[in-house]
Amino acid sequence: MSIVRRIVIIGNKSPVRDITQEIAHEVFAADDLAEAAEIVNTVTPDMMIFDDTFAPDRIREFLRTTDNDPSRRPVSVAAVGEDAPFSDPEYENAGVSYCLRGPAEHGRLHEIALQVAAPAQDARQDSGDSACFMNDVAAASGIVGRSEAVRGTLELIELVAQSQCNPVLVTGETGTGKELVAKAVHMIRHADRPFVAVNCAALTATLLESELFGHIKGSFTGADRDKVGLLEYAGEGTLFLDEISEMPLDLQAKLLRVLQERTFRKVGGVKDLPCQATIIASSNRNLRKEVEEKRFRQDLYYRLNICPIEIAPLRSPERREDIRLLADYFLRTSTICSHRPTRVSAITPLALEALQRHDWPGNVRELRNVIERAILLESTDRIGLRSIVIESSQAGAPAGSRTRDFSLEKAERELIARALHETGWQKTQAASLLGITRATLYAKVKQYNIQRQKAQQDDAEPAPCRSLEPEPVAIG
Repeated sequence: MSIVRRIVIIGNKSPVRDITQEIAHEVFAADDLAEAAEIVNTVTPDMMIFDDTFAPDRIREFLRTTDNDPSRRPVSVAAVGEDAPFSDPEYENAGVSYCLRGPAEHGRLHEIALQVAAPAQDARQDSGDSACFMNDVAAASGIVGRSEAVRGTLELIELVAQSQCNPVLVTGETGTGKELVAKAVHMIRHADRPFVAVNCAALTATLLESELFGHIKGSFTGADRDKVGLLEYAGEGTLFLDEISEMPLDLQAKLLRVLQERTFRKVGGVKDLPCQATIIASSNRNLRKEVEEKRFRQDLYYRLNICPIEIAPLRSPERREDIRLLADYFLRTSTICSHRPTRVSAITPLALEALQRHDWPGNVRELRNVIERAILLESTDRIGLRSIVIESSQAGAPAGSRTRDFSLEKAERELIARALHETGWQKTQAASLLGITRATLYAKVKQYNIQRQKAQQDDAEPAPCRSLEPEPVAIG
């Protein structure tokens, strides 16, 4: 379960890397203190974890030199071996908040992360993040939105998570947030247990089987030692099978047996091992259609399809209102240009309208990418139309007609004309709405030959005395 936003691991032999992947949205690693200082000053983490490479006096100096903002001071943890050469008081005197010795104590990171997250959540609410989330489960798992579609999804998540439903099926188009839903179910059901994810499309059939079930030494060429599989590693936690529709048919049969018998065997093994994990599977395909076309086992489909959680696409009418919330959230939480002295802190109304009109075939992931790109391109403190670059295409449209139907020039002209109309041809106000300079607006009006209606001519503003080269404006 991702509890905190960012953790920085300092040292190249940290024993808690796997744990941090479970409790943080983002994990940064630094081999030495110089690299760590650069990361800490850039991303402002919630936690810093040192291994026993660094003596307490070096940690003390590091903490002193990176403590630029006491109000956002990250919690420091020393996760060391049982035989670490320095004592707990030495770490404490150096300014380390917690000292964890050996594997038995390393598990306390979950508990520490929860303590760190409480005040951090309050701070996020103060900064406006609370408006983006419907409840604590949504906030903890990163599900942004307040639409009826998101409300229904969260209600179903709680219903399924509080039951004994196992396996759980999550469906939705690419980029809708299926893994976030899986993590939300996990967090409600057993937050203190491992959350283990595997992408079924990323591995060959042989590798995927070995990853899931583990193998016995000598079971195949290259198996030079026993391997613990993800089913075993997940224990009483959650195994998330992302894009299960990409799993080969013969492996689907083996997974079905696991779901029915709640036991499995390692590759090359003869001993049955218990499967205690919650199995959550996701797919961006229509599994019923996949069954009809013989690409997915019917018996596995019916075994998975107990109480499926379906996520609505961003273009659906019941979810479109979340586009503004998501855009604002991604803008406020982005670290893509944290080095800039002037932070991009808002989006102009017409830039938001351009986002609202797009169909988002890539859903939330595509929207996030567009906002990140806009932050990179924007030179002011507000994202305007010129920085909104969206791939304009229409699913199912004839290839030759897409450019004509979705002309950037046509869309740009319409938006400029609308801004001028809504502001009564007050060009300064219209330029502000569009997120462009007044000079650029004059150039665009001339370029597209946008003319004021005759009834509004009397109070028109004078034309500029000099010609201006048009600046490029990229919109979607």
